[in-house]
Amino acid sequence: MEVLKIATAGSVDDGKSTLIGRLLYDTKSLTDDKLEAIRNSSVKKGYDYLDFSLATDGLVAEREQGITIDVAHIYFSTPRKSYIIADTPGHIEYTRNMVTGASTSQVALILIDARKGVIEQTYRHFFINNLLRVKEVIVVVNKMDLVDYDEAIFEDIKANFEKLNDNSTYKEQQVSYVPVSALKGDNVADRSNEMPWYQGDTILEHLEKIDASANGNKGLVRFPVQTVIRPKTEEYHDFRGFAGKLYGGNLKVGDAVTVLPSLTQSRIKEIYFYDKTFDEATAGSSVTICLEDEVNITRGDMLVKEDELPTIQKELRATVCWMDNKQLLPGSKYFVQHSTNRVLSKISAVKNTIATDYSGSKLSDGKLSLNEIGEVEIKLSKPVFYDSFTENKSNGSFILIDEQTNATAGVGFIN
Repeated sequence: MEVLKIATAGSVDDGKSTLIGRLLYDTKSLTDDKLEAIRNSSVKKGYDYLDFSLATDGLVAEREQGITIDVAHIYFSTPRKSYIIADTPGHIEYTRNMVTGASTSQVALILIDARKGVIEQTYRHFFINNLLRVKEVIVVVNKMDLVDYDEAIFEDIKANFEKLNDNSTYKEQQVSYVPVSALKGDNVADRSNEMPWYQGDTILEHLEKIDASANGNKGLVRFPVQTVIRPKTEEYHDFRGFAGKLYGGNLKVGDAVTVLPSLTQSRIKEIYFYDKTFDEATAGSSVTICLEDEVNITRGDMLVKEDELPTIQKELRATVCWMDNKQLLPGSKYFVQHSTNRVLSKISAVKNTIATDYSGSKLSDGKLSLNEIGEVEIKLSKPVFYDSFTENKSNGSFILIDEQTNATAGVGFIN
């Protein structure tokens, strides 16, 4: 069954958690005890309705304040698909959490309060989804019940968002608009009787139609080696396999491959999934590959097709989302974790900071602060083999790790 990954985004109190809770309720994905807990809590608070936001807000502070702070991952399914939703916070100070939640998603639900329309946070959330190359965006105009289901208000918000979309790389068909009331269930899983003027799909209908196999890669085969398998048994004493996850495209037995960084060439002899052999491995598969030749390969190396070599350099220019309280400064040293390859690096320059309202970039004062996004130049202690993020999301991204605390300090997208 296909698995579709979804990220939510929206300002505080736009109803993200309520929308997700409603999806869970309407698809009968809430357990009886969870539903009973929601009923009891709603009665305690004096509500005359079920507060579905309680289905997702897991931290005590979230439940007490009625807001989302951390990224919560919620799972549900229909007969056609399985879904993983990253419920991300709306506060400006939690922008890094939103980047984390959207980084692996194929579709984003951007919520807008029908009473407020497009606001600053809307710009920021749409910009980040565009930066991360999330395949599709569904603009959810929520709380339509509070504006009497007025079509004119919906159309005005849609027109304002389309002006914003003119500045993005999204095509018109990649952005959809749905008027909903998450609280009452209008156009979430079921069509609304209150908005007969809307003839489009419900949110669930949109999600059911999206191709979950899209991975943001343009067919370039990339197989980063995670580990070398050498069994300590007599039966397999000559076995030497290379385990990892295949990105971008398929590999077949007999395909000519190049080993990076040595540029040694060989052919695929066998492909294993656990203890069974296959003639072909598809993108997204975690497999073990054996080569025809005895080649020196270690963790961090990469197998590619011989005519699909990536860029191999000791310098990177990337867009970096900064996630650390300590500022990113020129001269600072970090580990670059690029796929399975970890390389010591030094920040050469912070060239500029990028405004998330699509107003452009401005010259940096030489640093990036928490939640800022900017263009950064990095020198590496040894070459890495990369693609641009637009060509291959998996091989065009990396994280920066503080060498002292081992904390993830930033995430980068190679230009």
